[in-house]
Amino acid sequence: MARYHIETYGCTANRGESRTIERRLRDGGHHPADGPADADVAILNTCTVVEKTERNMLRRAEELQTETGDLVVTGCMALAQGEEFAEAGIDAQVVHWDEVPEAAMNGECPTTTPDTDPVLDGVIGILPIARGCMSDCSYCITKRATGRLDSPPVEENVEKARALVHAGATELRITGQDTGVYGWDRNQGESLLPELLDRICDIDGDFRVRVGMANPKGVHGVREALADTFADNEKLYNFLHAPVQSGSNDVLGDMRRQHQVEEFLEVVETFDDRLDEWTLSTDFIVGFPTETDADHERSMDLLRRVRPEKINVTRFSKRPGTDAADLKGLGGTIKKERSKAMSELKRDVVGDVHESMVGERRDVLAVRPGTGDSVKCRDGAYRQVIVTHADERGIEPGDFFEVEITGHETMYVFGRPV
Repeated sequence: MARYHIETYGCTANRGESRTIERRLRDGGHHPADGPADADVAILNTCTVVEKTERNMLRRAEELQTETGDLVVTGCMALAQGEEFAEAGIDAQVVHWDEVPEAAMNGECPTTTPDTDPVLDGVIGILPIARGCMSDCSYCITKRATGRLDSPPVEENVEKARALVHAGATELRITGQDTGVYGWDRNQGESLLPELLDRICDIDGDFRVRVGMANPKGVHGVREALADTFADNEKLYNFLHAPVQSGSNDVLGDMRRQHQVEEFLEVVETFDDRLDEWTLSTDFIVGFPTETDADHERSMDLLRRVRPEKINVTRFSKRPGTDAADLKGLGGTIKKERSKAMSELKRDVVGDVHESMVGERRDVLAVRPGTGDSVKCRDGAYRQVIVTHADERGIEPGDFFEVEITGHETMYVFGRPV
């Protein structure tokens, strides 16, 4: 798990967002560092109230990127003027508050709550469907904490989902270290995820379901059944988070990832065939100790080819007790240059997607209060849509309604109710 350092600037709302981020990081098994120099990742929660503040944020971001392994920038300046960090030559992941814990994981699997009990957070129901995983990645320390896969029966998870819906959840988030292998320990190495999702979608009620991180290997064996499940159930967000981590099979082998690039592409192609519109989310680790220039270029080529709409780019950092920690690392300059190149390509890809949405109408679900008098919503492909003047318009989390997309920023689009 990661050691993190978090700094917060600005108003009370920003401090509240940082408390939420820190709670989620601690729940995920991550630990605070004594300072940025001791941290695997530094998190800068920014303010942008006046021009002087903006200059201070850029200066502090520049300082932090030299003091720590990875830098994640969030907050008001990140959301409103995220491109300024790249223009200033700052190598950082610029993300929404909600995405910080995922961005801070350094390619490791997410953890779940200690007892896998469901949690209701506003209108969002969080349902861990299993503990542990079937992988043995050379860089990941999470498995030392979570162990081998332990999947509860399908019916048990369905009943937990039903209880969350009855308690008021309008968005269910299916989570686990690797949702794609759910049931491998019960079903002779074949995933029960499609069956579980079908059963959850049969629950009475008006709600949506988001499937959490699923490694490509687990998805690959059931890719057709899983894609059909998405196509058949309107309650499912058409969203898949499948972290490829590298476009080089040699590096994937050194990482001990269980998939190859070709299998990842077969998953993507299957979803492309079955769904008219969907969002692919994936992760890349840049600067793995054995990654050559040619390997890095293969990752860039893969990113250009599949054009995922959500991309987490993380510089490799050593985790104590992992096999990858014993490898001779690449220099910090190489990792920084590769991370910067991939992050710039990422912004181009995501920007093109958001630009193409302007003028379209979308059905959305309001899921969380936003900054000021705004509300954060999700469309059917789990793209984030911000609607302003929510109180004036009588919109609150849990509401379903239609919007027209009117503009976009780095990480989200704006919608106007119609």
